[in-house]
Amino acid sequence: MKKTFVILASLALFSISCEKIDKDCPDCIRDKIKDFAKNPICKNEAHVALYIFQNQNVYVFSEGTCGADLGATVYNENCDRLGYLGGFTGNLLINGVNFHENAVFQKHLWQD
Repeated sequence: MKKTFVILASLALFSISCEKIDKDCPDCIRDKIKDFAKNPICKNEAHVALYIFQNQNVYVFSEGTCGADLGATVYNENCDRLGYLGGFTGNLLINGVNFHENAVFQKHLWQD
């Protein structure tokens, strides 16, 4: 009985966290979001957003703003890592182009 309760409670928690993920993204990005959501660095600030950048959909996994040198990893639709924004150096470039000046926000896919 106790084992059944634990299994059902685990499934319920898992399904609740999955509901927060926007379904309109590639499977590999959805998998990355599930992994990212397990241990967000900044509670209530971490998020994943969709942008259009250099004529493609890109996905920005932001660690939030609870730390001075936190940043965001940028992936394309194939889950290839394009680069890292922010961080200790305050990087703004992806593929040699200023991301913030050239990316167009579309929507949030997940928020903690």
